[in-house]
Amino acid sequence: MRKTTRLLALALLALIPAAGGVFADPPAKPSYPVPYVYPLSWELKFEHGLPQRIVVDVPGSKAPQAYWYMTYLVTNKTDREQMWLPTFEFLTEEGKVIQSDAKNIPNKVFEAIKAREHRPLLDPATKVAGTIRLGDAEAKESVAIWEEPALRLGRFSIFISGLSGEVRQFKKVDGSLVELKTGADFKDAKDNLVILRKTLQLNFFINGDDVYPGEDVVNEKAEDWVMR
Repeated sequence: MRKTTRLLALALLALIPAAGGVFADPPAKPSYPVPYVYPLSWELKFEHGLPQRIVVDVPGSKAPQAYWYMTYLVTNKTDREQMWLPTFEFLTEEGKVIQSDAKNIPNKVFEAIKAREHRPLLDPATKVAGTIRLGDAEAKESVAIWEEPALRLGRFSIFISGLSGEVRQFKKVDGSLVELKTGADFKDAKDNLVILRKTLQLNFFINGDDVYPGEDVVNEKAEDWVMR
């Protein structure tokens, strides 16, 4: 019996180094600013479809032009009216950034998307920008449109700002960003001031889309909130 007890004790001691991983130090704090774990300010509810490709004959162009678009629905479930002034940025895996430009996208492109989606309540982005009243009945339904950046997209992300009221200010110190929290901090920031806004990042990837553009499945990856 004594021998059995001694063997059991040795076996438990052998497990201690392996179990130590359970009590490992927490992950290192990121070297870049991230949003607070809990919302610091108001946030709008944002729902979206998958990005899709469309080719349209537009005025003034000798050949049909390709565009990418993403439909969305934004709802104000906060405790007061909010201002919806979003930006939609398309980031390619090569690092190219394309901003959705509702003013310079031909209206014929929007009409083609509206017809394809069979969504009669879809409004142009320029019309839905502005005050969003409270509740589901006041939700805004629209679409972000970009000129096609390349035949093969591979991995890409879409950044949407304007969904949150969290805005924070930083100053550059030796290549890093230090958050400003006092009046003295702001005074010292001068030309090193950096303003970052809580932004929603949507991530996608397409396999083999350069062979048959627009026909391959768009796969959605995890989304995240970032400071941008």
